[in-house]
Amino acid sequence: MGKKIVVNDRMQQGYEYELAEPIGENFHPKFQPELTPLQMLRMGVFGGKYMTDCQDEFPDSWFKEAKLSPEGRRAELNFFKVDASKPLSYWREKGWIYHEDPRGWFQWYCRYYMGRRCPDDERQIKRWRAMKRHVVQLKKNCREGDWSCRTRQRQALLHWAYDSRIM
Repeated sequence: MGKKIVVNDRMQQGYEYELAEPIGENFHPKFQPELTPLQMLRMGVFGGKYMTDCQDEFPDSWFKEAKLSPEGRRAELNFFKVDASKPLSYWREKGWIYHEDPRGWFQWYCRYYMGRRCPDDERQIKRWRAMKRHVVQLKKNCREGDWSCRTRQRQALLHWAYDSRIM
């Protein structure tokens, strides 16, 4: 705690933040993700493209078995082998990108998991909670354990740290 992180990657230069909480601890009571960033990266999310140039910011262990694709997004790297992402330009157009996290929600989550707390936490937690509607749809429309049912929706839930394999 209190450690300062300095970010210098393709999307941010000289951005600094401080870790206010121990890694993976003291989350907001309304924010209980089912997957850690390490688990998500190992399973395959965002077509492998997400964190290919900012690994210095996070623990090496997150990337040892991560499914990454520096050359571009590849759906076959996703856990459910489908594309369930919109391009970053779409998220920018919607105004959903917080200036301190130019890569979007997952970057916010990784930093939150590491221990950063920031003014955008409440908004991002509300966005995460809104994904519950997809959990409800899976439970309503799919047999438990049928991973072939609604694969895009399942992959999208993985992108938001919900473990759709157990639904």
